[in-house]
Amino acid sequence: KINKIANEMRRSLRNMLFTQKAHCFYKSFVTVSTLTSFILLTGQVIYSMAEENKTQVTEFVLTGLIDLPGLQVPLFLVFLVIYLTTMVGNLGLVVLIWKDPRLHTPMYLFLGSLAFADACTSSSVTPRMFINFLSKNHVISLSDCLAQFYIFGSSATTECFLLVVMAYDRHVAICNPLLYPVVMSNNLCTQFIGISYLIGFLHSAIHVGLLFRLTFCRSNEIHYFYCEILQLFKISCTDPTVNTLLVLIFSAFIHVFTFVTIIVSYTRVLFAILKKKSEKGRSKAFSTCSAHLLSVSLFYGTLFFMYVHPGSGYTEDHDKMYSLFYTIIIPLLNPFIYSLRNKEVIDALRRI
Repeated sequence: KINKIANEMRRSLRNMLFTQKAHCFYKSFVTVSTLTSFILLTGQVIYSMAEENKTQVTEFVLTGLIDLPGLQVPLFLVFLVIYLTTMVGNLGLVVLIWKDPRLHTPMYLFLGSLAFADACTSSSVTPRMFINFLSKNHVISLSDCLAQFYIFGSSATTECFLLVVMAYDRHVAICNPLLYPVVMSNNLCTQFIGISYLIGFLHSAIHVGLLFRLTFCRSNEIHYFYCEILQLFKISCTDPTVNTLLVLIFSAFIHVFTFVTIIVSYTRVLFAILKKKSEKGRSKAFSTCSAHLLSVSLFYGTLFFMYVHPGSGYTEDHDKMYSLFYTIIIPLLNPFIYSLRNKEVIDALRRI
């Protein structure tokens, strides 16, 4: 009987403890469920606020080329002289080629198209720099930012392919002079120029289209003097890996393809020049090709270091220097590289 009573007491005590544990578990479950619901609700609110903040950033602030206030006016004057010289040189060359019938040849048609692309490159960047130099308001809207990059990207890509067709033109003229009038017809030259500009427009449109998938909420400051695409990736809230990868792939393909094509063309030109018996013809060919190669070296060297170099060891100051070189300095130099050593252009200028 004592054992029976003890067993019943143990059973009752076990049932009571189980009931208390179940009750405690239920209370804990309710507490955890309530806390989880609160966390999820809070997270949803924060996410909604973040999404609202993402859509609010529609303007950017360009910090400019340099932060020192005392240098703003001197730099404005320097770049104003550079810009005016660039526009007079490039647009003057376009008008000169258009006005003089003796310059209506494939070589000068390509040269005029290159000068127009250089003028577009410089005009896409320099006027905004003037505003930043003279005004404290460095704000640029998202649409203006994308338009600025589109014009610059189109002009730079077009210039790559124009340099290729100019190299091909010199290759045909020096290696196959008798077939030159037949091969390089005006119709073919027009097609080459049109394809070069079309590729430039399409290439830039791809990157601008992909920029619309990005949202900007971290910061609206672009530590640059124009809306450069790599700087936009740095302030994006969305993961820009796809955009960065496509910029690298397209830039590497375009630069390597066009540069190798140019090198192959001028290598064959060099061997053809060395075979010439005439000292005068050899000197003229060297003069023309050296001007082209100088422009190609300057242009591709800076673009390669900017968009194709591996790693991240370069500072923002280096990037600004490279950008300044191919957006402002090269468009300034090209008309003088191609024109000052060209007797036909100088004679045409005297006639006009």
